[in-house]
Amino acid sequence: MVKPPRFNFRSKTQQKIMLFFAENDGSVDTPRGISAWINENIGKVRRSLEELVESGFLKAHRTSSTIGYSCLLGKKDLAKIYLKYKKADS
Repeated sequence: MVKPPRFNFRSKTQQKIMLFFAENDGSVDTPRGISAWINENIGKVRRSLEELVESGFLKAHRTSSTIGYSCLLGKKDLAKIYLKYKKADS
């Protein structure tokens, strides 16, 4: 697995997704669910989720009928993301 870079996400959508996981530690959610929570276009969310999987931040849980995503980062890293991007979001 590729080691994730230090929380410099490529897009605002990626930032919102990682902030979602920082605020909902331990959650597994679908692209549609995440799209609703962060109020973003589902196409952008799907692309960003796959980019975050490729970067090593998220894990994709694929089944025959759906896909869910979970965060691979620990509580300390999630807290750093929360502090960095919650301030920027305010």
